[in-house]
Amino acid sequence: MSIVGIALLVAAVVLLGAMEWPRLVGRRNLPGTKAARRQRKRSHLRVVPDDDESDEFARSVERDLANLPTIDERDRRR
Repeated sequence: MSIVGIALLVAAVVLLGAMEWPRLVGRRNLPGTKAARRQRKRSHLRVVPDDDESDEFARSVERDLANLPTIDERDRRR
């Protein structure tokens, strides 16, 4: 084989490997995958327990919604 043939063979193997890499990796949490990066990003997040502040917030939202101006049917027709 000539040097050009070997270079083309190596290029074909590299191209095939690059094309098939996502399928080979699959869903494994390897350090370079999106799932692993997402998991690292979200690792510091935590669930906040439900307490009185959320009830107070809900009441204030309901109060604000009740105080919003409304459009009557008569006003809409004009």
